[in-house]
Amino acid sequence: MEQIEWLPDSIGKLSGLVTLDLSENRILALPPSIGGLSSLTRLDLHSNRIAQLPDSIGDLLSLVFLDLRANQLSALPSTIGRLVRLEELDLTSNYISTLPDSIGSLASLKKLSIETNEVEEIPHTIGHCTSLKELRADYNRLKALPEAVGKIGTLEVLSVRYNNVRQLPTTMSSLENLKELDVSFNELEAVPESLCFATSLVKMNVGNNFADLKYLPRSIGNLANLEELDISNNQIRFLPDSFRLLAKLRVLRVEENPLELPPRHVADKGAQVNYYSSLSLTVLIRVNE
Repeated sequence: MEQIEWLPDSIGKLSGLVTLDLSENRILALPPSIGGLSSLTRLDLHSNRIAQLPDSIGDLLSLVFLDLRANQLSALPSTIGRLVRLEELDLTSNYISTLPDSIGSLASLKKLSIETNEVEEIPHTIGHCTSLKELRADYNRLKALPEAVGKIGTLEVLSVRYNNVRQLPTTMSSLENLKELDVSFNELEAVPESLCFATSLVKMNVGNNFADLKYLPRSIGNLANLEELDISNNQIRFLPDSFRLLAKLRVLRVEENPLELPPRHVADKGAQVNYYSSLSLTVLIRVNE
């Protein structure tokens, strides 16, 4: 099938159009008339060559789903903030270095993916995205997360793998619905005590922070629903006393840490925990089986 390289200006006359899929083409730009698609709820533009969005993208007031993966975007127009019904925005695999402050106006946004970009900072206005459930920002250039992230009470998944994050927000106790946290392959120096009050957490990965991460928070035992914990490739020498309170813990990865094998708190749990360590050649063993 021949690939599309451009769209006619007349496309804006399709005011009754609800879904538009233009993915996997060679489109370089969208005409300003795209804003005339006033009934459009789904717009799929992934895998094109779009380098810039027209300001009129903000006129798509009915839009619920917007897929811009695998394009050549370096920025977003501030008018994107007018998409107040937008629930899912995928910007994966572009060249975006900054997000506009207006991102915080996306009050209906539930899923935001900015993976594999060049983002150095997430604007503090992200805290105004009060419906956000998933924030995925893997493979960027983040050095920190704004404190406002820790106040998004609806957040269920937070993933910032492969960045340069040194610290997590101290406000994370407000993440009462957070179930998955992945901060692996960063430069994390500590896990804040406030995170231990995000008691819905089921999976936590702080592995591969190498020489930077040396201890876990004393209150980690508060995470009563934690089932999987990865602390591999760090410099953690001991587990806090409260570790024994993690009654639901089933998988623990500790490869490449200067820990005893197995740690006393894990041994106390007997065969309940699947324990991975460098001394077991990273093969699954069951403690005290």
